[in-house]
Amino acid sequence: MSVLVSGVSKKSIADKKGIKPGDVLVSVNSHEINDVLDYRFYIKEEKLTLALVSNGKAKKVHLRKDEDDDLGLEFDSYLMDRQHRCTNRCIFCFVDQMPPGMRETLYFKDDDSRMSFLFGSYVTLTNLTEHDVSRLIEMHISPVNVSVHTMNPELRVKMMKNKHAGECLSILKRLADAGIKLNTQLVLCPGINDGKELEYSLSELEKLLPSIQSIAAVPVGLTKFRENLPALRTYTPQEARETIEIVDSFGERCLEKYGVRLAFCADEFYLTAGMPIPGEEYYEDYPQLENGVGLWRNLLEEFSFALTDSSFEKDTERHVSIATGVAAYPLLVRLCRLVSEKYPLVKADVFQIKNDFFGHSVTVAGLVTGKDLISQLKAKPHAETLIIPSVMLRNEGDVFLDDVSLEDVEKALSVSVRVTDANSGFELLENILE
Repeated sequence: MSVLVSGVSKKSIADKKGIKPGDVLVSVNSHEINDVLDYRFYIKEEKLTLALVSNGKAKKVHLRKDEDDDLGLEFDSYLMDRQHRCTNRCIFCFVDQMPPGMRETLYFKDDDSRMSFLFGSYVTLTNLTEHDVSRLIEMHISPVNVSVHTMNPELRVKMMKNKHAGECLSILKRLADAGIKLNTQLVLCPGINDGKELEYSLSELEKLLPSIQSIAAVPVGLTKFRENLPALRTYTPQEARETIEIVDSFGERCLEKYGVRLAFCADEFYLTAGMPIPGEEYYEDYPQLENGVGLWRNLLEEFSFALTDSSFEKDTERHVSIATGVAAYPLLVRLCRLVSEKYPLVKADVFQIKNDFFGHSVTVAGLVTGKDLISQLKAKPHAETLIIPSVMLRNEGDVFLDDVSLEDVEKALSVSVRVTDANSGFELLENILE
């Protein structure tokens, strides 16, 4: 295969060597370039020979560079070819719980190991060919984030509705034996892969140490759009407490044996159980923040530190509103109370947005829609500045899940919207005081 060069950065190595948009990159040091992993791996060499086709004629470009230098080549997509679609039909798949009529990209099921390396997304391993596995090992791609769900092969087949899902677990051991670092997640469904099955999965994953870096236990997320889908339910407080007990018991044993806790429950389990979020030392280096593991604690600690270090003028008035999901509401209220205690003239009103769109069992801020935001704030008195977490918007930062834009919200509510990093206590405080 080969890839089309769509652009060349000015004054870059490639530009100085005369490579132009429209040229086709065939190989680097005789290695065929099929996608971004090939490209990134092979251009690390300090001495390169690029085989290209320019205006229908083959040519070679020889160059020297430092290992970390970028060539300045641009391509039509970050993957250089199509993203790999998931071949599973998981009983808990969130995409299957989406209503009709939304933008097409929301229905795409990603299961691409390259996305795991590039952007931290989780893969099931069922899409990998022998060539893919060998390449991951050869390139020592690390870390790889894996959606395991269960280490019971038969149960994994049933949960993912893919006859190869069980046998693919052997890939985990191959990657671990090769020294590839692995972050894993277990999406837990009540009565299916928790309890004794969870204990078994944890014990089997322990055998992959030291390659296993972390294990996240995450509760299944269910919307109201589950017609003709397998019967699933959310966790009861008692079941959430039992799950935390299993994971924490395992974690304590690992901490004693290996010096690392290894396994963690997502914050949602603690909120459901009505239990306090663990202290900062519990989460070690926060290996799975993006999975909602330790997000509360990290935000609280960062925010508190930033507030202590703040030198905001105490005689300056500020009034802002903050919108968030039901789950994060108590934490945001607590943070804003800390601000008002230090700066009495700063008022921050927090509004919890119930998820009428997906159903009230969905409580995370990242699934709040623009229409719910507008409808629930329109009749309430709010400040002229509205702060929302970045997770409410797609990656481009311009629209909500229901295609309502930031401009739509600003116009409907007569506010100026500020978007803050959902994981950064420093940025949140800055937006409140700015």
